[in-house]
Amino acid sequence: MAAQTAYFERLDAVRREALGEHQLSVESCENRQHETRVWLQTRMEAEARKLNLLRDRIIQAMVAYKEEFKLDTAEVDASIEAVFEYRNMLDKLQADDLPRFEARFKELLNENTIREVANFNAQLAMWRETIRERIARINTSLTQIDYNPGRYIALEAQPTPDADIRDFQTELRACTEGSLTGSDDAQYSEAKFLQVRRIIERLRGREGLSEQDRRWTAKVTDVRYWFVFAASERWREDHSEHEHYSDSGGKSGGQKEKLAYTILAASLAYQFGLEWGAVRSRSFRFVVIDEAFGRGSDESAQYGLRLFAQLNLQLLIVTPLQKIHIIEPFVSSVGFVHNEEGRTSKLRNLTIEEYHAEKARAAG
Repeated sequence: MAAQTAYFERLDAVRREALGEHQLSVESCENRQHETRVWLQTRMEAEARKLNLLRDRIIQAMVAYKEEFKLDTAEVDASIEAVFEYRNMLDKLQADDLPRFEARFKELLNENTIREVANFNAQLAMWRETIRERIARINTSLTQIDYNPGRYIALEAQPTPDADIRDFQTELRACTEGSLTGSDDAQYSEAKFLQVRRIIERLRGREGLSEQDRRWTAKVTDVRYWFVFAASERWREDHSEHEHYSDSGGKSGGQKEKLAYTILAASLAYQFGLEWGAVRSRSFRFVVIDEAFGRGSDESAQYGLRLFAQLNLQLLIVTPLQKIHIIEPFVSSVGFVHNEEGRTSKLRNLTIEEYHAEKARAAG
């Protein structure tokens, strides 16, 4: 009976809210019933719209959370039926009480992650400076070589205009700027973390973009690609520029080879630590040149061999027979390799004098 009374009290309150103050009579009962039903239906529809809107907002939040934390939500649906799973995740986060570790997070971020990125950036910068130092040393050797009468070659290394590399360098700097003496603000830590994470994710290879990221990583972390190289031909008397070679385009084959041999000789001098023109030295001077001079001009090949002779290099030259006349003045012995019918290779060694004698007998 008490339960029924409670329902009557509730219905009476609904009636007053729907119809306001009025005198209820038998004659008006049907009309009041209709008005109350319409009021209830309108109220139900309004509540249903609110529930649908709330459901949509909850599902949108679930979708955003799943997108942000894919690994943690891979097995969870974005639906009202899965609310309990999201609540369980929330309970776990609250139990972990991660905000307690915020200060420690920033400390580790600065001392470990960002420091490692800074070390990585410093290592790349060191390699970049190493290239510049080597170019300077090679240029020291190049000044000793007459590229043309009265002129020498100097190498130039300029920063590349490549957008990927420039952007990568900017992002690395952004990760480390102010990181070691930066703000204690939580937003600062989060921003630095996101900067570092973006770079690391791309270096590691993002899902669906692994091959593209692999090529990007190979390019931006190879410091050799940070430069564009050119050669400047200069007058020895005042070091003024005679001609600039931004690349080998527009040059004849012989000119390209001559430039290549000049830079190669200077590089060998730097690599082996050779003293220009020194006859006696304990430095290593052995060089193997495979498929030498096969397609080049005789003039450029002889120019290269004269350079190697100036460095007193010990050469092992592999060349086809039709080019052997080029190297004859520069070698002390030859080795003929013959493969009869593609079965067994045979090697015959001759001094250059024995070779000339046999060549003369064959001609006679």
